[in-house]
Formats: sequence, C-alpha cells, structure tokens
Amino acid sequence: MSLLWEPDYLGPDYRMAELGLPPDDEGPCTATLVAHEPQEGLPPASVPDGGSRTVRAVLYVHGWSDYFFQKATAEFFTARGVAFFALDLRKFGRSLRPWQTPGFTTDLAEYDADISAAVDALTDTLRHRNGADAVVLLSVMAHSAGALTAALWAARNPGTAHSLVLNGPWLDTQGSALLRSATQGLLETVSRFRPKARLRVPELGFYWRSISRSAEGEWDLEPFWRPETGFPLRAGWLAAILSGQAEVARGLSLPMPVLVLASSSSTIGTTWNDAMLESDSVLDVSVMVRRAVELGSCVTVCRFDGALHDVLLSRPPVRSRAYLQLGRWLDAYGFRDGEEPGS
Repeated sequence: MSLLWEPDYLGPDYRMAELGLPPDDEGPCTATLVAHEPQEGLPPASVPDGGSRTVRAVLYVHGWSDYFFQKATAEFFTARGVAFFALDLRKFGRSLRPWQTPGFTTDLAEYDADISAAVDALTDTLRHRNGADAVVLLSVMAHSAGALTAALWAARNPGTAHSLVLNGPWLDTQGSALLRSATQGLLETVSRFRPKARLRVPELGFYWRSISRSAEGEWDLEPFWRPETGFPLRAGWLAAILSGQAEVARGLSLPMPVLVLASSSSTIGTTWNDAMLESDSVLDVSVMVRRAVELGSCVTVCRFDGALHDVLLSRPPVRSRAYLQLGRWLDAYGFRDGEEPGS
C-alpha cells in the first residue's frame, strides 16, 4: 500500500496519511492514519529476533464524537520502543468531510474496513522501515464506543491483534443513563425507515467540561471535531451501537489478552456536580466492568480512583498510576514475541 504522508497538526513528530475507503450513500469516504515519529532521542521500535526483526506496535482508536489528540499516550508508547499509530475513523476528526453526517453509521462492522486498512498500512510502513521479514506484534488500544468497535473487530478478525487495551469501553447501554430512554419505543422502526432521524436526548456537555482547557480540563480540543455536546445522535447509529452490544452480551470469546482501564466510580446526572471532575460522567462503570470480564479468557481490569471516562485524560496523579499499570500489563501480556495472538 503506497501512502502519501503529510505533516499533522499535532506537530513535527507527527504525520498523517489518508486511507481510501469505498464510497457510501453520502459519497467518498476516507479514514486517516496518524503516526508518531519522534525526531530524536527515543529507542528503536524493533528488536532482533533470530534472523528477522520483531516490531511492537499499537493502533489507537478513538471514541464517539472524538478523534486522536492524545500526544502523551503516543509518547508513552514510543518511549517504550513501541511504534505508535492512531486511526481517525471515517466521518470523525481528520476524516470528516463537509458532505458527511458526523460519526454516522448503521453498522459497526463498517469500521472493519477502516481498522483493517490501518493495520495493513502500518504493517507495510514498519516493514519498509525494518525489513520485509519484520514480524509485527500489534496491540489495539481503543476508547469508549471505539473500544466496542475494536472488540467486535478483534472477534471477527482473529489472529491479527496480539492484545487489546480498552479504555472506558462502552459495552452495554444500561451503563448510559443519557441514552436509556432513547432505546425505548419506536427506535427499531425509526432506525429502519429514518436512520438519520435525530434523537431527542439531553445535550449536557459535562464530560467536555471535565476535559477541555476552555472549561475545567487541561486538553486542547478542536471544536469541529469534538463539539461541546458531541455530535447529534441519530436513530440508525444508536441501533448499530445496540446491535454491537448485543453481540458482546452473547459472548465474543476473545482469544487475546485484554486490559480494561476504568474509573472506580461514576457520577451521572442532568446537573453539574464537581465530582464529575474525578469520576466517569458518561457510563456506569459497575455495569462496564461486569460486562468486560466476560469478553474473553484473559481479561485484566484496572480501576482508578479519581479517573474520568477516558482514564488517560484524568488529572496528572491518576494518569501516572494508569500509565504505570498499563506499562506493567504490556510487559506481562501485551506483546507475545514468537507466539500467535491468543496462544
């Protein structure tokens, strides 16, 4: 796969490339692969392994109404000698085009093409850099709705990812009080005949408030890619989420090691509460972790006091603890040199 790499807005250590996808009913589609390539001072992303080279890599997938901006996460991996790539899915972030309905899909399986294209592209990139015989050991890291998407992709594509890291995974709608009422009544009928119909749900923006530097957080967010109240919720999109969660409930039997990062508590409501600065204000984490442990045979759950919905966007002391546990898990389970995924 021949990629046209261009500078990325995150700075000189980042570059991006478009991944062409088949068009849909709205027109041309693309996904975007972002690579973190530090200019100097970090260890190589490959190590000798007999007559070939073994390359450890991670692919990051964002959540709903989101995109990749987590430079600290990229730097964490590359500092450990892991090649870091991130994917902006079709109709999100760098991949969103003016003619598209932001974030819209009627089937999470559509994203299989995005993720598979990213895996092929990063594999080709790393083999070009390290030799055609390089063995790529891949971990997929994903957040929230992206974690649901990644888990379903991994189940449909066994043998591709050596491990999964799921950060605040949205595995059950029971864990979202905001959408619980929207799942009642005529959703099935509306999603079939008017899939882009907008759902009437509260637009609160509390999570944005907890992470944005423009409010009480510490992160710079692109307003068009990460609006304060998120993208409008559509009937067809929610039906796709519910269908994906039903697959999870039936059992995925994931063969690879899975790490789940989550807050130790949730604060969900229709009015602001300062506790939302130190808890998950989007999902019920008790529901999340109960569902998470059923994903496969080797699932590790790490919960953190004071963590937000995206654990790695929490306050610095919480982030430090999360990265410490993530590093330990990667050393133990994340990359199985010389073994097939899930063996």
